[in-house]
Amino acid sequence: MVIPFNNFNKEYHAHKKEILPAISKVLESGYFILGKEVEDFEKAFAKYLETKHVIGVANGMEAIQIALMAIGVKRGDEVITTSLSACATALAIKIIGAKPIFVDIDQYYHIDPKEIERKITKKTKAIIPVHIYGQAANMSKIMAIAKKHNLQVIEDCAQAHGAKFKNKKVGSFGIAGCFSFYPTKNLGTYGDGGAIATSNVELANRMRMMRNYGQENRYEHPVIGINSRLDAIHATILSTKLKKLDINNKKRASLAKLYRKELQSVKQIKLPIERKGVAHVYHLFVVEAKKREELQRYLGKKGVATLIHYPIPIHKQRSFREFNSLHLPRLEERTKKILSLPCHPYLSLNEARFISKQIRQFYSLER
Repeated sequence: MVIPFNNFNKEYHAHKKEILPAISKVLESGYFILGKEVEDFEKAFAKYLETKHVIGVANGMEAIQIALMAIGVKRGDEVITTSLSACATALAIKIIGAKPIFVDIDQYYHIDPKEIERKITKKTKAIIPVHIYGQAANMSKIMAIAKKHNLQVIEDCAQAHGAKFKNKKVGSFGIAGCFSFYPTKNLGTYGDGGAIATSNVELANRMRMMRNYGQENRYEHPVIGINSRLDAIHATILSTKLKKLDINNKKRASLAKLYRKELQSVKQIKLPIERKGVAHVYHLFVVEAKKREELQRYLGKKGVATLIHYPIPIHKQRSFREFNSLHLPRLEERTKKILSLPCHPYLSLNEARFISKQIRQFYSLER
C-alpha cells in the first residue's frame, strides 16, 4: 500500500464536476483579478465565519502583513507570537520592520497565555496567536490580556478553517483573522491564496486599499499598499469547495477518532490533547513519538508518508539568527518528538487503520 501525505489527485476528482465549469466561466468572462467571483467568495466566507467582512489577498503571509500594516504596526514595534508555526507568521512581522517576540507553548502546542504577559513592553502593539494543527488557541485568556494592555489581536488561522472556540469560529475574535488557502489547507485552492476577516468597517476599507497598491479609486492611492490580490479563478474554486468544508472537517475528525482508538495502547506514542470547549478540525494529526526518526523511516518503507510540522522552530532558523540564543524549553523539547500522520478527507478509514497497524508493529519490534 502506498499512502501519500496528501492526495491532491483524489481531491481534484472529488470536486472536478463543479470546479471545471466554474473555472471555464471565469476564463470566458475575461476578468481575472478581483471582480465578481472574488466578491462572491468574500461574502460567502464572511457569512461562514460570522464576520462582517472578508478581504481576499494573494496568500496567508501577506494577509498577516496587511493586517499588521492596517492597524498601524511599524518599524521598531513589537508583536508577540509563537515560534511553532510556519515561518510566514514571523516573516510578516519582520517584513514591515517590527520585531517578533517569541514565547513558549502550552500543552496544546499554542502560545502560552501565561508567558504572553511577561513579554509585554511599551513597544508591544499586537499579539498573533496561531491556531496550529487545526485547534483553537485559548482565545478567552488571550483576548483578556489584550484588553488589559490595550493591544490588538490578529489571529493566524492558516491551519484552522472552521475551527471553533466556545462555539465561535476562529478568525472572529481579534481585530482580524488571517487565512491561507494553500493547497494543503482544510480550505485550499490550486495555488496560493489568502484572506483577512474582520468586523471593523474602517479597517476592512483600509485593507482593501492596501492589497491593491493602496488604491481607493483607479490611480488614486491615499495609503501605502502592496500587490496582494486574490484572483478570480482561485476565488471561484474556493467558493465551490467552501460548500463542503464542514463535511470534510467531519471526515478529518473521524480519522482522528480512529487514530486515537487504534493507537491508545501504544505507550511510546503521545496522542494530541483536545482543548475543552473547542471544535478541532484536524488540519494535522500530530503525535509525539519515541524514536521518531526510526519510526518515520519504517513507515516510509511501508509506503506511508509522514511529515514533521515543524522540525526547526522559527527562533532557531538561520534567517532569525538574532533569536538563536533564545531558549523556549517546552517548544524545543516537543519539536524533537512531533510527527504528523496523514489526515485528510481523501484518506480512507482502512488506510488509517493500516498506518496505525504499522505503528503498532514498529514498536512491537522494538521490544
